[in-house]
Amino acid sequence: MSRAQPANVWPAVKRVLIYRMGSLGDTVVALPSLHLIARAFPNAERRMLTNFPVSVKAPAAAAVLADNGLVHGYFRYTVATRSPMELLRLWSMLWRWRPEVLVYLGPRRGVAAAVRDARFFHLCGMRWQVGVPLTEDMQAHLLQPETGELEPECERLARNLGELGDAQLHTREAWDLGLTVAEMIRAAEVLEPVGGRPILAVSVGTKVQAKDWGRENWRALLERLGGLYGDHALVLAGVKEESEASEYAADGWRVAAGADSLVVNLCGVLTPRESAAVFGRAQIFVGHDSGPMHLAAVVGTPCVAIFAARNLPRVWFPYGSQHRVLYHRVDCAGCGLETCIVERKKCLTSISVDEVSDAVVEAMSSKRSLLPIQG
Repeated sequence: MSRAQPANVWPAVKRVLIYRMGSLGDTVVALPSLHLIARAFPNAERRMLTNFPVSVKAPAAAAVLADNGLVHGYFRYTVATRSPMELLRLWSMLWRWRPEVLVYLGPRRGVAAAVRDARFFHLCGMRWQVGVPLTEDMQAHLLQPETGELEPECERLARNLGELGDAQLHTREAWDLGLTVAEMIRAAEVLEPVGGRPILAVSVGTKVQAKDWGRENWRALLERLGGLYGDHALVLAGVKEESEASEYAADGWRVAAGADSLVVNLCGVLTPRESAAVFGRAQIFVGHDSGPMHLAAVVGTPCVAIFAARNLPRVWFPYGSQHRVLYHRVDCAGCGLETCIVERKKCLTSISVDEVSDAVVEAMSSKRSLLPIQG
């Protein structure tokens, strides 16, 4: 397959197609690569080919990026479609727009799938292609010799785009969402009831069963934290469908914190970007492996993150050294399951309320880091 044009030609490119699938968290971890693409092709119209949202709990890429200048428009199609008519419609849309360069930020689906993708995009007129993972190394999360751990997804994406330049992963600029003044004002408005109290932000939701720590665990945790931090405001975030579960968990906080307890339930009230602005005002964020967790991390808020072992460790951890991740290594780690029945989510349910509470106490007592630097 053809590779990208020489670097001195890139500023003259007028149309770039960015291929990125997924939802909220997938978009957030691609931010450094999207900033890199914008620097490499400063004069190009950059459009993203992405999927229609697969769940109400999984916002589309446009809801994360909005009009922050990294992407100027979108093409969408159904995930894993085999419909000849839909593929023909997609080919027609792309052919008519005539992008000069493809930048590939697709998920790991194997070399054979990447070859098929590259051929399809070539048929759409994209002779120049950057980042298509046509080797096993480009597909894999490489082992890091200095840590003995796998590289995060954001590093794999940036590595595959190395010919475009340095993604500058360790800088705040690489993770800039470009929040607007209006979004910051909206965050201030919904937090008016908080007054001068410090904020503890929590999201109990997740879009897949295999990541769900459980209602009773969340209620017990918030009861514990309410006893420790009852002078704080508890701010709950998520989609509308998570409001009831959030209220159930918050009742534990109310019991422990007593008459002075303050709970602000923002589930279904804010856009993802407005939620990020809210998280930026919190002392810490507590939640599952989820989109809200990545949003909190990207605005520099320390996270206490509860992870199932469906993915291998570190690949999807929040990026930065200021976070505490609860992850139990089990024999079935890396299963990739969205629903876990046979093993009964043993990787997740073995994480105790005590463990999470201790991690919160440690995070609350540590100095907050404002730079997302990987430890």
